[in-house]
Amino acid sequence: MAYYIVALVVFLIDQCSKLLIVHNLKLYETHSVIGEFFQITSHRNRGAAFGILQDQRWFFITVTIIVVGGIVWYMRKVIKENKRLLGIALSLLLGGAVGNFLDRALHGEVVDFLAFHFQFTIFGHAVDYSFAIFNLADSAICIGVALICIDALLGWAKEGRGKNNESYGS
Repeated sequence: MAYYIVALVVFLIDQCSKLLIVHNLKLYETHSVIGEFFQITSHRNRGAAFGILQDQRWFFITVTIIVVGGIVWYMRKVIKENKRLLGIALSLLLGGAVGNFLDRALHGEVVDFLAFHFQFTIFGHAVDYSFAIFNLADSAICIGVALICIDALLGWAKEGRGKNNESYGS
């Protein structure tokens, strides 16, 4: 049950942040938080990450329903096996996926607002890069995926230690 509460909190924070942006900023309006590095920018995305697959609303809605169903099914298994890290990861995925799903289902687009701009010099060459504008649901999804990878690596390491111990046991 706690994992579903985490997912609900992620969803609510995501939706509240998007409402704040929609009601307080005009589209494309930007406010500096940390100079040019971090800005709040009101933006809309009719596609997926990095703006790919624009205007594929029904595709995203269908895929998200399938993915959310898979996450809920797998979370039930994870809860029974008491895998905490994986449970938290799936909770973040679930909350983020449902947050962006609701935007697409109701409005046909996702509200994005976190903008990062990188400027630095490497090997004598100036680098000027603006990362794709994203939202808190996207952040939760990325963190969830990273935690799933960490959980998998920890599982593989644990399996490797078990096999090594078996070799020396006889």
